[in-house]
Amino acid sequence: MTKTEERRRFFRIDDEVNLFYTKIDEKQVTEPHHVPDNILNSCSLSTALEIVSQDSAILLLRLEKILPDMADYLRLVDTKIDLLAQAIMMQGHQFKENDTRNVNISASGIAFNCEEMLKEGDYLEIKMLLVSSMAVIVTYAKVVFCKKGQTNDSQFPYFVGVDFFNMKEDDRELLIKYVVKKQLKQIRDKQ
Repeated sequence: MTKTEERRRFFRIDDEVNLFYTKIDEKQVTEPHHVPDNILNSCSLSTALEIVSQDSAILLLRLEKILPDMADYLRLVDTKIDLLAQAIMMQGHQFKENDTRNVNISASGIAFNCEEMLKEGDYLEIKMLLVSSMAVIVTYAKVVFCKKGQTNDSQFPYFVGVDFFNMKEDDRELLIKYVVKKQLKQIRDKQ
């Protein structure tokens, strides 16, 4: 195995995500800010909450030393906020459990089973819910390959691989952390 293959394998994971895609025109992908930068946009809500949680964790640790009961209360409030955010994201994007697909994902792209034959070079807008973390990411992608699937799945007869681009930097960071965390869990489970 070459170093490139080893590195590629290390940063890719097999997972389940809710995934929707729409074919788009190449002109659309050159338009800046395809996802509004409003921090409360439901597509970036999970990312925004994650950033706020990281910032507040340090303050919570300091508060815990002085007022442990208050710190416990704030953790409960944080849990309530997370649950509300999950409900909003699920409702806003109408993700359903039966829309879950097995994928191979990294911070730079995703491969998934597909219901239609796509052409190399097609452009897509992808919306995905990372099921285990309830994070929603919306980005553009370009089809790198599409081939007949290896299984006899009549719903998803094709297997497609795409490269992400124009992804918001916060979403990319979230995806990198997600992939690394899942990979570490998979390695621990194997041991």
